[in-house]
Amino acid sequence: MFSLYDRIPSYLLEKYQLITTVIFTTLFSLTFLLLRIPFSHDVWFKLDGNEVFGFTMAFFLVALAIVILSKKTMYSIRLNGMTYLKYIIWNFSEAVIISLLYAFFTVEGAGFGILTLDHDTNFESIFFTALIYVTVSLGAPYIVCALYFAIQDKDNTIRMLDLENVVTDIPITAHQERRITLFDNNGLLKFSINQENLYFIEADDNYIQVWYTDGNSNMKQYMLRCRLKTIEDSFADSDLVRCHRKYIVNISKVRVLKNEDKGYLLDMDIESVGPIPVSKTYEQAVLSRFNSR
Repeated sequence: MFSLYDRIPSYLLEKYQLITTVIFTTLFSLTFLLLRIPFSHDVWFKLDGNEVFGFTMAFFLVALAIVILSKKTMYSIRLNGMTYLKYIIWNFSEAVIISLLYAFFTVEGAGFGILTLDHDTNFESIFFTALIYVTVSLGAPYIVCALYFAIQDKDNTIRMLDLENVVTDIPITAHQERRITLFDNNGLLKFSINQENLYFIEADDNYIQVWYTDGNSNMKQYMLRCRLKTIEDSFADSDLVRCHRKYIVNISKVRVLKNEDKGYLLDMDIESVGPIPVSKTYEQAVLSRFNSR
């Protein structure tokens, strides 16, 4: 059952998704602003070439800077995990800060008092009115982007489970059901490999690098645009095990499990690759799979 205290999907905090959200929100908010100004009597925003127009653009840029800084901070602390409740409060806080800034610049005595409006201009009424409009101009694109990314994530997961569309030079037979099939975020690039030849998968933002051996037992790397979380969900019943935010390993390929001062390390016996760390989050799962293989 859904809970506000559950962690949000990792794809909402990835760099590409956050950048896309900021760009779409900027375009949406700017359009919303342009459509609202001609029919509004409770704002000082102006589009004609005068001093107020300069303040309008300055305020919009400052608001945009607040959103960018917020998303950059959100990305930098994503490793600590974020629940749905924290995510909602975080985004709502952006609207509160921007609304406070608007009220501060609007009401005389509270701030600069750029323009005296035709109606009551006490700080509270200006703030709450601004909060409604800012929440809409930020909340609507945030929701649209989150739904889009959720649909995209589900589509990618389904694609990864669909082995009938895999392009491979080896006919798929019953004894080859242990093949691993990867698709990029657009479902365009496909990578199929026998699970026995796959060693581990390393993540780098929106990209992954697959370490595997070819038919001549030579170690190779294959990179494509894909999220590690999707792979983890798709191959939960295989020998692939998540051991770190950056790594999924084939547990059958682990030669040595080391218990160091800073935690466990997995030695894959690859000359060009050092031991792979095991984070506290995945420690018990890795130990359980390693001991039961």
